[in-house]
Amino acid sequence: MENVFNKEFWVRQWAGDGDTDTHAVHKGFSTSEYWDKAAATYNLDRSEIKNRRLEKTLLFIENKHRIVPGTTVLDIGCGTGLVSIALAKKGANVIALDFSSNMLDRVRQDIPAGLESRISLLCEDWHRVDIDSLGWKNRFDIVLAYMSPGVATPDALFKMAACSKDVCAIRGWADKKAHPILCRLWEIIMKTPLADKPQSFLYKINLLFSMGVFPDICFDRIDWEQDIGLEDELNNQVAFFKRVTGRPETDLEPVIRQYLETIATDGRIDRSHSGLTGTAIWKKDTAHDRAATNGGG
Repeated sequence: MENVFNKEFWVRQWAGDGDTDTHAVHKGFSTSEYWDKAAATYNLDRSEIKNRRLEKTLLFIENKHRIVPGTTVLDIGCGTGLVSIALAKKGANVIALDFSSNMLDRVRQDIPAGLESRISLLCEDWHRVDIDSLGWKNRFDIVLAYMSPGVATPDALFKMAACSKDVCAIRGWADKKAHPILCRLWEIIMKTPLADKPQSFLYKINLLFSMGVFPDICFDRIDWEQDIGLEDELNNQVAFFKRVTGRPETDLEPVIRQYLETIATDGRIDRSHSGLTGTAIWKKDTAHDRAATNGGG
């Protein structure tokens, strides 16, 4: 048996996940087009926002690095900016990065008066960001990637760590998530049951262990209901399956619409979400700093 404490072992394990349904699902959620569509309905419901565990998140971060005026933060895949805005309220200077311009519009709308100077919005794909030209190596006190498709490869994780001079934090799916609509559409379109077993969070923490980095870890069961318009759900699902299948919208739209109309009531759809998320946070040390700077080599 190969030594599981070898970093390259976990890099290969992570890369080997590429032929699974889990990888295909991640691919469907990894486009700016999908999140531009989703921005209209994301983080609007109180139960959904509650499941972001914002207060717990802030305590988790502050146990590693106290937030004071001038603390520098990079939020990779900031979404609607819940964490970015909360940290800015505590005095942090935040770069809120996302590849969805519509998500950043949501952030812009929600920034409280007086905090505009503390939050800089940057529309970029993390995979394409050149941290050398930006001067971002070891620049930020805290670097976050919460539920972000940006940190989806070992190189993206190493690049994230290279930007931090003190603390890194990640959150992702740690167990299969139940999404009945997606599961049924997968059966209809892909002609097979969906076998989604999220593993990337586990790869990440095992990769960190193999590098001698031992983060604080917690897990949270999430469960919420969402009421969404049929047309909004249609747009989301078309963008998702367009990426997964490579098929044109003209092929996918009538198939998806036909199913959604069978479950809609007065043009509205009840969506349920449940699953287990994992959060890991760690302070950088010299060994990890070297590994991150060298791209994990």
